[in-house]
Parts: sequence; structure tokens; C-alpha cells
Amino acid sequence: MKKGKLYGTGTGPGDPGLITLNAVKVIEKCSYIAVPNKIKENSASYKIALAALPHIKDKNCICVEMPMSKDKKLLEESHIKAADAIASVLDTGNDISFLTTGDPSIYSTYIYIHNKIKAMGYQTEIISGVPSFCAASALLGRGLVTGSSPLHIIPSVYGIDEALELKGTKVLMKAGSKMPSIKEQLKQKNLSVTFVENCGLENEHIYTCIDDIPDNPSYYSLIIITEE
Repeated sequence: MKKGKLYGTGTGPGDPGLITLNAVKVIEKCSYIAVPNKIKENSASYKIALAALPHIKDKNCICVEMPMSKDKKLLEESHIKAADAIASVLDTGNDISFLTTGDPSIYSTYIYIHNKIKAMGYQTEIISGVPSFCAASALLGRGLVTGSSPLHIIPSVYGIDEALELKGTKVLMKAGSKMPSIKEQLKQKNLSVTFVENCGLENEHIYTCIDDIPDNPSYYSLIIITEE
């Protein structure tokens, strides 16, 4: 029997209108969807896709738990478990669209599953999605970089000391858990920042004053730092 194919499908940053045509085609043609949550209704990527394609509520769904942790052993165990669950369905000849927010290639937990499934000999394909920082820039009505200026995408949960010294535009992602200390660092350097929370969603917020940025923001938040 021919084995199924796994598609890592980016659903974009939140606004269902930003799902690409390619993503729609893949989601519709696959017999199964997979989501990175043990309850599909709690998955942000599923909510986005459902808003664009209401009929997927009846589609077969594989729910895999992806813990938010830095524990390498715990993460590896969850990735193996998820890959095994997906492989068992691929073995039946069914294709799977794994839904993930933003773009699958940018700080996505999906890519760990992708690599394991690919190493197991199955066909895989990544379907690009609109990255959150591009959507945020569009929301603000301005470009991220121009000319020869570089763009730096920084996972701020790992520290930003050196990153703040970089030339060009800096985007701080995954800042939520360390926001108080990050705010303090930004104020000390007197930087020009824009904070975007829940871009494209009903509870979307924009802050341009560092003191106004909440200490416990949504996970779906980022900071754009521009040079004066």
C-alpha cells in the first residue's frame, strides 16, 4: 500500500484571511488534519483554519501534545510520540495536513515532527504561511527594512543583550515570559519600539510606549525595534 504524505501547513498569524490558497488546497485534500494540542478546539492553528474552512470540523483529526518546555528530554519524548501517531496514519495511505501558526519554518514546533517523519522515510512537504512579523508590519502600515538595512528575528526567551546591539531592525519573538526584564532593558537603551499583541485577532493591541506594554502579554506577541 502506498503510504501517505505529511504536509506542514502554515495557517498564518491569526487572521483567517491570511491563509494562503496553497494551504487551503492542502487542508481540503488531506484525509486528516493534525494539531499541536491534545484538544483541537484549544489549538490556535485549528481555530484559524476553522474560521476559513468551517467544514474541517468533520475532518479526521490527530491531536498531539507539544509541551511548552525547555526540558530536552520531555520535548524529545513528545516529539517521538507525535511522530509515531502520525506515522501510524500515514501507513494507512492517508495524507495529513499538520496545522501550525505562522510559517512552519520559523520557530515552529512542527519542524521537529517534520524532521522525524522525513527520517522515517515518509514523504513530507512544507506549505508556507504568513509570518507574524510580516502581518504586524502590514498592520502598522510600514516596512520592516529598506535598502541595505538587515532584519534580525530573535527568540527573546533566550536573552537579548547581544541582539540589542545589532544594527538594523530587530523583531523580538516569544518575549511573554520575560517581559518585565525585557522592558527594563529596552528602557535602559532608550530604544524605539512597537509592541503588537494578537495581530489579526479580536483582542489585538498595539503599544508604542514601553511602560504601557503588559507584563504578562499573550503568547502571540512580538516587539519590533527600529533604528532612529
